[in-house]
Amino acid sequence: MIPYGKQAISQSDIDAVIEVLNSPWLTQGPKVPEFESSVSRYCHAYYATAVNSATSALHIACLALNVGHNDIVWTSPNSFVASANCALYCGAKIDFVDIDSNTGNMCVHALESKLITARENNALPKVVIPVHFAGQPCDMDALHKLSIEYNFKIIEDASHAIGGQYKSDPIGNCQYSDICIFSFHPVKIVTSAEGGMALTNCKELDEKLKLYRSHGITAAPELLEQDSDGPWYYEQQALGFNYRMTDIHAALGMSQLDQLNQFVNKRNELASYYDALFTKYDEINPLTQSDDVYSAYHLYVVRVANSSPQLHRQIVTKLRAKNIFCHVHYIPIYLQPYYRQQGFEQGHCPNAEAYYHSAVTLPLFPELTQQEQDYIVATLVETLTELRNVEK
Repeated sequence: MIPYGKQAISQSDIDAVIEVLNSPWLTQGPKVPEFESSVSRYCHAYYATAVNSATSALHIACLALNVGHNDIVWTSPNSFVASANCALYCGAKIDFVDIDSNTGNMCVHALESKLITARENNALPKVVIPVHFAGQPCDMDALHKLSIEYNFKIIEDASHAIGGQYKSDPIGNCQYSDICIFSFHPVKIVTSAEGGMALTNCKELDEKLKLYRSHGITAAPELLEQDSDGPWYYEQQALGFNYRMTDIHAALGMSQLDQLNQFVNKRNELASYYDALFTKYDEINPLTQSDDVYSAYHLYVVRVANSSPQLHRQIVTKLRAKNIFCHVHYIPIYLQPYYRQQGFEQGHCPNAEAYYHSAVTLPLFPELTQQEQDYIVATLVETLTELRNVEK
């Protein structure tokens, strides 16, 4: 079975983990801050906070921006549920902005229209969380300008996008956002086995992020609110969480980071090969790539023209039966049973729903071969042709 994504682990990765296992530090040692410094340098951001997952990073990002009871947060429906859940963890209200069907990203025009209405109703969001779907960044310049006009904060959910670029600058530099989030899950661009990171250029936000990831506790002398009782002294200053990354995970992340450019370049090469193959077929359309971005290509997604829920299901089922584990990213978040219970209904974001019923994620990972790509494309085309003939 050809998976839709998988990690690439080298001997240097294994050696890096073994080195930590043979060291005095397994959890909170020197590797975590080293990993944070390496990522912040790579992304040209001032600060970075490593945590045990991107979900945790999203949660503490909301907390650091003081998201609380009855605040309003907007995000994209075309994402994993964590992009919305993080606001609910804080007691906030969540809503969704429809997508651009060509990119899968939050539509700036839909956002602006929704903001105009929200201002009239005195219901503007405190935070907007755009999602860099499949590794392609959103139009962050336009989003940032709207954030100034409508006074909201921005958390970039760049879980798919480390190693990508926006306007020739690395994603994660926080030029257009308050906080940027990365994921290091095994199917992402680089992995720490499990983990995430929150980057920011604001010292105060960085201090809050680090406080919330570790039980709300600090031992930093400059941050203590009372006189220290001695060198063992620490203070709990907030209700935080045990979201810390271990040195074992950080060591793997550090080693993987050394290969990041290689991984992203290879993903782009594979995506270009897919693109060339699909130029022959009008019914299968890869996502559009904006001119001012360089995608990290976490995912390679095509849309099937004139699709239907039944055709969509049959395509995925038949490809999997032929040893191609294609997938679908994503079911619109608000269509999940939990969110329907909160009052969301079908039709809330029409573009996202139409996109969902036409999108197929094809295998993409650095070790994928062109021979496998040829097989994947030929099988998809053959399957679609057979199903279309049955429809007739």
